[in-house]
Amino acid sequence: MADIKAELNFLPQSAQKVRLVIDTVRGLGANEALENLRFVNKRAGEPVLKLLKSAVANAEENFGVSRDNLYVAQIFANEAPTRKWRRFGARGRFKPILRRQSHITVVLRERGS
Repeated sequence: MADIKAELNFLPQSAQKVRLVIDTVRGLGANEALENLRFVNKRAGEPVLKLLKSAVANAEENFGVSRDNLYVAQIFANEAPTRKWRRFGARGRFKPILRRQSHITVVLRERGS
């Protein structure tokens, strides 16, 4: 059985903050991971939940795999390009603002394969 993969690119949140959420669902069954993400009290919880739902839907529609047999084999967040802005400060200086983004990838596998 091939890996079922879904990606979310350019999420406007730092990868460090997203990793706090995705670490809670790594290795869990698909149903359990979806249930856990519904109650995560972090801003990154909603996009990660949506991504996981998309990966489960890909598995059911494209591969004919039941969601009860799926588990989160891999999930990781990498840094995307950082947008650099500046805000002017006192005495002619400027303060850099880094708007960080992240790419999230989830890989589901079927149990027993």
